[in-house]
Amino acid sequence: MLMQELNFPKIDIKSKVVDESIQVFDIVRKKYLILTPEEWVRQHVIHYLISQKKYPKGLMQIEKLISYNNLKTRADIVVYNNESVPLLLVECKAPSVKINKNAFDQIAKYNYELKAKYLYVTNGLKHYCCEINYLSGDINFLNEIPKFNY
Repeated sequence: MLMQELNFPKIDIKSKVVDESIQVFDIVRKKYLILTPEEWVRQHVIHYLISQKKYPKGLMQIEKLISYNNLKTRADIVVYNNESVPLLLVECKAPSVKINKNAFDQIAKYNYELKAKYLYVTNGLKHYCCEINYLSGDINFLNEIPKFNY
């Protein structure tokens, strides 16, 4: 696969060619998907969360449908804690997309209803993670995603 190397550990991902397009296997959704730059980043995040941060794939939803102001949209990755409460919300961008205020506005809209404790925005090259304290209203930027222990 000729995709850009990302700022994540290398992953072992199943792929195949169908009708001249490369497809990769999503281990959470258990199906092959067309490989786009954004999907490349999303697959790296999924593998990173499972292998490095010990997030259970059974608690992940990929491209979760969310309603915001009567609009339907999809969050890239939502991870729940053991009580089915949203814990981590991830927004993936293609490596060519700069992480800017628009990306943070987008994830904030998605999180309006979800109220996840952690937000993570990445283009595969740069990553930003923050923890939200809903009681105080504080947002604390973290160096990395915390390990799963919920």
